[in-house]
Amino acid sequence: MAEIKVPELAESITEGTVAQWLKKTGEYVEKGDFIVELETDKVNVEIISEESGIIQELKASEGDTVQVGETIAIVNAQGAAAEQPKAVEVVEEKQVAEEITEAPQAEQPKVQEDLSGTKQLPIASPAARKLARERGIDLAAVKTNDPLGRVRAQDVAAFEQKQVEVPAAQPSQAPKAATSTPAAEMDNRVERVRMTRRRQTIANRLLEVKQNTAMLTTFNEVDMTNIMALRNRRKDTFQKENDVKLGFMSFFTKAVVAALKKAPLLNAEIQGDQIVLKKYYDIGIAVSTDEGLVVPVLRDADRKNFAEIEGEILGFASKARNNKLSLSDLQGGTFTITNGGVFGSLLSTPILNGPQVGILGMHKIQLRPVAIDAERMENRPMMYLALSYDHRIIDGKEAVTFLARIKALLEDPESLLFEA
Repeated sequence: MAEIKVPELAESITEGTVAQWLKKTGEYVEKGDFIVELETDKVNVEIISEESGIIQELKASEGDTVQVGETIAIVNAQGAAAEQPKAVEVVEEKQVAEEITEAPQAEQPKVQEDLSGTKQLPIASPAARKLARERGIDLAAVKTNDPLGRVRAQDVAAFEQKQVEVPAAQPSQAPKAATSTPAAEMDNRVERVRMTRRRQTIANRLLEVKQNTAMLTTFNEVDMTNIMALRNRRKDTFQKENDVKLGFMSFFTKAVVAALKKAPLLNAEIQGDQIVLKKYYDIGIAVSTDEGLVVPVLRDADRKNFAEIEGEILGFASKARNNKLSLSDLQGGTFTITNGGVFGSLLSTPILNGPQVGILGMHKIQLRPVAIDAERMENRPMMYLALSYDHRIIDGKEAVTFLARIKALLEDPESLLFEA
């Protein structure tokens, strides 16, 4: 007998939720086969079988919370050898029956079958399985253009869209008389959807931060004229030389690192009655996904150039969209940058990403009239900046100075080249 246990996931993750069993009781598995998908606070992970054999028992149901180290399945390794001959006999019997009846072959199914004839799940990414489960879609019916036959999330979405369009093309039918009771009609007006584990974690942590920190937000605005002009002048050459576009995030990341060096308390955290000052700069970049906000971490941002920063951020966005972020991508971080401007936000107060004590919020670039001097007004591309911080260790003076420093660097972007 071999026990399948929940492995160590990450330092900060002690439990997960069984999202989907990929194998069933009585089914034969090879060593290394994925048997279950776990939903954790940050990412979904698949657990493999360490032995070949027959699954004797599943000790947790889908939706159950399981702890790291907990046994969730039993595999009977001794039953592996006995299973193989029986499977071959079943296949031979099926072949004989087909020869006798000479029935036409059915279209090749998308799902796989093992030697025992047991129907298995189609090959699909965790994101595709999760989406199919939430929408009630049979993965075996979903077609894919993937050369390896792997069903992806976009395939499930396309299948769902086709299913929605089909009824519209059918001949219209006479409406049936309403038979619903008033109570039933009221029930149909609401839908209860279980929060995903990630959304529950986001909710709990945001509430915890609000309750356990003295959070305060200060604001400023930055004139983006010079950054936009520099970017327009250099973007083609930059992309040609580095194979990545020159965006705004690299400027903001560089400015944040430079400002943190002048205000080290914003790059710290509180542990009991101690302040832990961090002399490295791992900047979290908030990324929005369909399942909620995630914050992959740009390691040693002070040692990276503009192209390296833009390339890593682009990689984070791609991995987030395809549910490929790993736990290591999301761990740690000393300060966070979030950009609500990409969704049109003009002004907001970002909530701290605990245990960090500072977060910078970027917002929409908008043309606004600005006084150039006592005589002139001009329309300038302006952005509001918001700095939320933990007032327990950061005073208003330090917070305002930090934000003013970022403003000065961004309005003179070439000065970033001279920052140590």
